[in-house]
Amino acid sequence: MSIAKALGLGVVGAVLALSLAPQDATAQSEWETVRIATEGAYAPWNFSNPDGTLDGFEIELARDLCERMEVTCEIVQQDWAGIIPALQAGQYDAIMAGMNITDQREEVISFSRSYAGTPHGFAAMAGSPLLELETADAPLSLDDDPDQVAATIEAWKPILEGKVIGVQGSTTNSNFLREYLDDVIEIREYGSTEQHDLDLTAGRLDGIFAAHSALKATQQKPEFADMQIVGTGMRGGILGRGVAVGVRQGDEDLAAMFSAAIDEAMADGTAAELAVKWFGVDVTPAE
Repeated sequence: MSIAKALGLGVVGAVLALSLAPQDATAQSEWETVRIATEGAYAPWNFSNPDGTLDGFEIELARDLCERMEVTCEIVQQDWAGIIPALQAGQYDAIMAGMNITDQREEVISFSRSYAGTPHGFAAMAGSPLLELETADAPLSLDDDPDQVAATIEAWKPILEGKVIGVQGSTTNSNFLREYLDDVIEIREYGSTEQHDLDLTAGRLDGIFAAHSALKATQQKPEFADMQIVGTGMRGGILGRGVAVGVRQGDEDLAAMFSAAIDEAMADGTAAELAVKWFGVDVTPAE
């Protein structure tokens, strides 16, 4: 939904809103305190330190965005499985938890503009048959490269046949596996990526499927030194249109505020700087 539509403006007002949105979306807000939920178990996007404090790319970005919006920012931890229902129940006002924009989610919540995104793919331990998966240097887009995607997945199937793949439940990653590989693999869903990572090292899984950003963070742990990202990365389509702030439907003014603040953080380089700090590369959108 556009900022103009979110603020209930007419055609003339829409033009004015689009030209002045970065200032007006914040200045005209009645929001003084914004409670933001994050999973706290999805490094490097968001995670809990040993002392219980929250940290990561989205934690730092959230604080920066709240400062730009001139609101008091409170970040709370919420398990992924209940993160949208709890938002709808009013337990907090926004979600920043590595959540991709999808058509399915837009049926129940609204989103800001995207602030980041990475490809998704498989990982396996050294010696796994999954290391034979066809791999390309660049990720494929489910939207832009459908023929190449189809050919790549068909080439994967003989290698994946009968394998047990771990994935976090209720995610775009689990949706991808069910859409494209449900008749080939055994899909085992977990409450968090940390849980399927542990089962991978324990030998209870042949591989896992997750965002490359999360997989690369896992590789930094000593016990995962032998884990490799395998197969061509995928993006777009059922995997979503980038990670964004989720808000309740009806709170499009808050989504507009976040979008304006994200625009500012993109324009002055703050978002890219935080991305490089936490991911090693700039994962912010090009536009």
